Amino acid sequence: MSAESPRASRLEPYLSRTEPAPTLLKMLVGVQLAGIREGAGFAQEQAARALGFSPAKLSRIEAGKGRRPPTESDVRALLELYKADDYEASVLLKLLERAGEPGWWQRYDKRLMPEWFDRLVGLQEAAAAIRTFEIQYVPGLLQTAAYTRAVVERGLPTAPACEVQRRVELRMRRRELLHRADAPQLWAVIDESVLLRVLGSRAVMREQLEYLVEMAGLPHVTVQIVPLDLTNASAPAIPVTYLRFGGLDLPDIVYLEHIKSANFLEDRDETEEYRVALDRLADEALNPRESLALLRDTLEQRYPAP
Repeated sequence: MSAESPRASRLEPYLSRTEPAPTLLKMLVGVQLAGIREGAGFAQEQAARALGFSPAKLSRIEAGKGRRPPTESDVRALLELYKADDYEASVLLKLLERAGEPGWWQRYDKRLMPEWFDRLVGLQEAAAAIRTFEIQYVPGLLQTAAYTRAVVERGLPTAPACEVQRRVELRMRRRELLHRADAPQLWAVIDESVLLRVLGSRAVMREQLEYLVEMAGLPHVTVQIVPLDLTNASAPAIPVTYLRFGGLDLPDIVYLEHIKSANFLEDRDETEEYRVALDRLADEALNPRESLALLRDTLEQRYPAP
């Protein structure tokens, strides 16, 4: 058994997951292939050239990008080039097979799931920790169905009712990850203006804030509010989602969403800048207990029960 094999043995628990996690598994396959390549003494460009791959193709494989995992023939060719031992090759090929199983979100129409959004949902499903900052809306994983409907109808005023309903169903399915036994840690920092902006109706907002209070009570959910009277807050100008994964050398990823596209940042220097910015913002925001008090005060004063 080679020196690489203990690392491969850490992958075996992922082979028995009940719910497919194709995004995570593609990333794990890529990271392992990159590690084996480096251990075999190949530069990325050198390995690509030896197999007739373009450098971009091998880069995508090692980054775990794209809707589909790499082909078995490509992975076998790489393993043979690197002279990977039989045990490691066997585990990696089984992992690759599981990576081809569709996640629940991949059963939705591509109109609702463009490739960049498909990747986000897959990353959230695989993350050990999710940090998010929102300046306009309640974070998607903490939204109620009625609030989501109001957000969708505001953003897509001409969408047919059936599409609106599918988008609401998708959002509700996404938030189920916070109720799994292995739920990720969620740390949400929200601008106070989000609590004051009425979407749908005051009844919708009351229900939404009540749900925020409920979710903030979970041990793996932290909610902080950036108050309006905080001057010179170091808040980013756009929403930010920061994803961290459990070990296995996977990089942290920052997700920045635009109107019809998104950027995924994986370079360590770039993601570190956002981590520091989110840390600074969390220090400036109300602490979780103060934030919960503000949520309850806003409920009573702005959205009182009928």
